[in-house]
Amino acid sequence: MIQAWLILLGLMLLVGVIAVMRSGRPGDDRATAVSAVSSPGAMPTPGSDVLPASDGSTGTVALPALPIPPGAAGTDATVVAAKPFRWGASAAIDRARAMQCLTAAIYYEAGGESVDGQRAVAQVVLNRVRHPAFPASVCGVVYQGVERAHCQFSFVCDGALSRTPATGGWARAAQIAAAALAGGVYAPVGLATHYHTFAVTPAWNRAMVMTDMVGAHLFHRWKGYWGTAAAMGRGYTGGEVIPTAPSTREVVAADLPAALPTPVVPTPAATPPVATARVAPTSPPTAPTSGAIISDRLARSGEILDKWKDSGRPLTPAEAPRPTGSGAAPR
Repeated sequence: MIQAWLILLGLMLLVGVIAVMRSGRPGDDRATAVSAVSSPGAMPTPGSDVLPASDGSTGTVALPALPIPPGAAGTDATVVAAKPFRWGASAAIDRARAMQCLTAAIYYEAGGESVDGQRAVAQVVLNRVRHPAFPASVCGVVYQGVERAHCQFSFVCDGALSRTPATGGWARAAQIAAAALAGGVYAPVGLATHYHTFAVTPAWNRAMVMTDMVGAHLFHRWKGYWGTAAAMGRGYTGGEVIPTAPSTREVVAADLPAALPTPVVPTPAATPPVATARVAPTSPPTAPTSGAIISDRLARSGEILDKWKDSGRPLTPAEAPRPTGSGAAPR
């Protein structure tokens, strides 16, 4: 009788252990998010981003709940360069806003990186613009999740925008952004849509294929079809909107100082350039008078004071008399 009870108790314990292992840890949203992204056959719920960016990394989102085209092939063996960015049907205001948002992403995410490191970050942003898992605009990609403080790029939510950009660094980031938006491609990172620094190891990198290491960043793309060029066929149609400051945020891109150099946005030849208003100074500086420049202590142009006329001539021997005129010194 006792043996039967012990066998029954053992069976009950075994069933309980199996149930716990299958259910996983309750309330662990991050584990659920990672499994949704990494499972090859899973179709996660589309729409919201899954994991926010931590310091030095981008965030990841659920794969789109779209059917994979029949016969579509995905390969993880090679790095394929992205196609050049094309403006498509877009207004001048869209180009200007896209330029501002991409410049901010390059500056704050890779301001201390080399030119190649900054180009790689710009390529990730533009790769996301084409991918159906992300917004279809540059500003939408850069500021995704800002309304819920669940940002895809860490600089948007970690307070970095409260720092006034350095003029030189911002100008360099603007040049790189303009080149990328004009069709420049940084081929080494391929179709990467994610990156992180050496200092962090985000959970999503186990579901990715690393394409390159540039500076302090490691770049990744999705496995299978969603990491191929065929999955990034969405064209750019504009609709750029720079987010306004919600109640949960203090600083956004619109708060950047007006004194920063305005990036030159590449536009088609048929589109006239947009004039930039310049604010005239309220009180122009007064030109200095001649007396403030020339005085008795400073000779006029072309004049040589008497005490300096012999400057540069060879020194005479101690026993020879020092010349007093402007003639040649004795040899």
